[in-house]
Amino acid sequence: MIEINNLAKSFGKVKALDGLSFCAKDGEITGILGPNGAGKTTCLRTLYGLLKADTGSAIIDGIDVSQQPLLARQKLGIFPDKFGLYERLTAYEQIDYFASLHGLTGAHKRQAIEQVLNDLDMQELAHRKTQGFSQGQRMKVTLAQSLVHQPQNFVLDEPTRGLDVMSTRILRDHLSKFKAKGHCILFSSHVMQEVAALCDRVIIVANGKLAAQGTPSELCELAGEIQLEEAFVKIIGSDEGVAA
Repeated sequence: MIEINNLAKSFGKVKALDGLSFCAKDGEITGILGPNGAGKTTCLRTLYGLLKADTGSAIIDGIDVSQQPLLARQKLGIFPDKFGLYERLTAYEQIDYFASLHGLTGAHKRQAIEQVLNDLDMQELAHRKTQGFSQGQRMKVTLAQSLVHQPQNFVLDEPTRGLDVMSTRILRDHLSKFKAKGHCILFSSHVMQEVAALCDRVIIVANGKLAAQGTPSELCELAGEIQLEEAFVKIIGSDEGVAA
């Protein structure tokens, strides 16, 4: 489970986060929506341990990120918005490298790599250099390196940007499987249809604060709209915001 408690962060006179709080639960996909500059990226970077909040806390499975960053990261798999790979390495070597970064060694590491290769049906890609991989193949490698240490919590930042239809479907299928296994998935996206289809709950952030939260249908009902996109526009247009 991921808990964000009263996070505040300023950059000079710019207040990126202003008392943001929400919870992403195990066995659910929680979406984060917000306009550009709303504070989503600052929130995620604080969760990763890349930024330190001025006040408040980010908690991963009961571990405070600011107090025990290395232990917290072991509980977290991060799927970035760009699939940057070391193209001279094979897919296996790439995954092996990230497994080592997470402290896996010896037979335990080899078993973890084989498990994630099987889970993602990557056996044919395993020993090919990643240079020249398609976007879908690169996505699988990035996903594998995020999952090799078997984290309970998984954070995705704009994961389908640049993916074709089939690669997007593959990613969605895997997310549904992780959810069914009881993982906590935090999902940032600008694609409303994707959020409406995948997410159990949605967090809407505006001006560094929680503007609203609830299931997609609850948010539509709250705003008096049928489509999530229209509900989102109405909610972030409110000066104060509301919480469902």
